Amino acid sequence: MDFVAPRGYQPIYEPSIPFMKHIRGGLKEGTHLYIQGSIPENVSMFIINLRCDMTETGNIALHMNPRFDGWDKVVFNTFENDRWGSEDKQRRMPFTIGESFELVIEVTSAGYKIIVNGEEYHTFEHRISVDRVRALNITGDVDIRSINFIAGGMEQFPDYEDDYPGFDLPGLDEKPAFNRPVPCQIPIPRGMHPKRTVIIRGKVPYNAERIGFNFVRSCTKDIVFHLNPRVREEIIVRNSQLGGSWGREERGHDFNPFREGEYFDMSIRCGREKYKVFVNGKHLCDFPHRMCDFNEIDRLEIDGDVEITYVHL
Repeated sequence: MDFVAPRGYQPIYEPSIPFMKHIRGGLKEGTHLYIQGSIPENVSMFIINLRCDMTETGNIALHMNPRFDGWDKVVFNTFENDRWGSEDKQRRMPFTIGESFELVIEVTSAGYKIIVNGEEYHTFEHRISVDRVRALNITGDVDIRSINFIAGGMEQFPDYEDDYPGFDLPGLDEKPAFNRPVPCQIPIPRGMHPKRTVIIRGKVPYNAERIGFNFVRSCTKDIVFHLNPRVREEIIVRNSQLGGSWGREERGHDFNPFREGEYFDMSIRCGREKYKVFVNGKHLCDFPHRMCDFNEIDRLEIDGDVEITYVHL
């Protein structure tokens, strides 16, 4: 079964490299570019460009170039009027060969803020106006798992046409939150309802044992939907706790994305009959409703061994 994303949640999964896509509407202050990927063992270098057009010879507003050459560094630059600017070299390498990474590029008034694996790395000051940026280009030795643009509380991805699966579905309701501490409790304004989608992204740390994602009816403390990846056992348990009693566990799933050291990108969609869970663009499992008063489910709780980098309701 293919992943069907609602409007406002349209990531690209596992794109081929080299990669080039138009950014519909361009960039503006507050936009975040969110990339999950991994560094192959045979890496030499890779490049992320924010280009002013869809050509490979035009102006580049942000050139980010990690180089693994014995003097590991990340080089930032611009390219304008057929000439490179002065290089901005950062000698600390934030990427690790053979490991996954999560990269966020935030557009600020001062420049492009670079965040790698949840830590602020560098801000590259603007040399070319942000409103001239029209395309994302990735080349070199890198494996990309997913790409998202996040802007103004809604997500977008460039160049989708109206026939994109799920294009006519409603968007996400609230502004995103980054780098949530765990355990955490996140209010769900107006409660759950059919077609509402919750996006959770994060990383499973090494030596993790269990993770808990709970959709809670706070007035009774009922856990209406309990999603419980058990990392060591490599199983994913679903259940509910209503009236103080746990129900019957459900354990079948299509694959196991919750592995030590790996990032995940999870979408939990509320349907009229069941919750549908997708991770990294693939269907993981369903959980039939055991309580149908969706608007009374007003809190998301996350606990256990997990690092949460992004939540969007």
